[in-house]
Amino acid sequence: MVGSDSAAGHVLVVGSTMIDLVAYAQRVPEAGETVVGDRFQMGFGGKGANQAVMASLVGAGVTMAGAVGDDSYGQMTLQNLGSFGIDTGHVHVVPGPSGVAPIWVEQDGTNRIIIVPGANEGLTVAMAVEAVGSLADLSVVVGQLEVPQAATAAAFAEAGRRGVPTVLNPAPAAALEPELLRGTDWLIPNEVEFSVLAGGAQPDDDALVAYAEHTGTRLLVTLGGDGVALVEVEGKVSRVPADLVEPVDTTGAGDAFVGAFVAGLAAGLDEMSALRLGMTCAGESVTRPGTQTSFPSGERCREILAACS
Repeated sequence: MVGSDSAAGHVLVVGSTMIDLVAYAQRVPEAGETVVGDRFQMGFGGKGANQAVMASLVGAGVTMAGAVGDDSYGQMTLQNLGSFGIDTGHVHVVPGPSGVAPIWVEQDGTNRIIIVPGANEGLTVAMAVEAVGSLADLSVVVGQLEVPQAATAAAFAEAGRRGVPTVLNPAPAAALEPELLRGTDWLIPNEVEFSVLAGGAQPDDDALVAYAEHTGTRLLVTLGGDGVALVEVEGKVSRVPADLVEPVDTTGAGDAFVGAFVAGLAAGLDEMSALRLGMTCAGESVTRPGTQTSFPSGERCREILAACS
């Protein structure tokens, strides 16, 4: 199965799973208005699951730590993750509904998303720590903010004790608990999330450097069609432009970037090569509709990885 070979490094994703309920329309409705949509698509999502799938497609061994509900959506989610070669032994089934994400996508590919976490809130500190401790060949631990911060913080702390790097995608944007930030090596927000976290600052070079110094983390900010800004170790900001593509649906592009980036780190790429791997995978994803269904194939991902190595 794709991603089952841990020779390319092993990634633990501590994060969410969702069922995406996607409506495509020429425009979104105003308050109190109903519009007729063009089409509907149901798919698999959740920032954690998306990143796990992308990392697996690139070739990393991937384990997922999370929680799904005891409903049909939960069983469908486990089957989907397994189809990508992802180890679901630490995805726990808890009472209640699984997470869902109603998504609106406009004609230009812009999306608006509401997440309802559901069972994702059931991931505990003990579950997360157990997942980290169970993996002897662990290369990277990645988390987001769609599961309890305490669980991710505990996983990151355990990873730190083992000398394993950690990556936090702080999405959806929220105030970061000190324990979580202390355990984070890499922080990867998009430009909107960066502004929320940095008190309204725009991602110019001075603000990026200041925030990286404030958090004590490596900082990498995704800028949509403008590419990526990386604060390097010596405090210089490098900006890498995005490939020019015709966007169809930007849903999941950030997750494609993060999943490919951490897979690149796990495979031993330097940070700039891992960044370019993430950008290429994300850029290709926006040219197709859907979330995980928009990601490049495993074969294509291996081609991209080889080109970035």
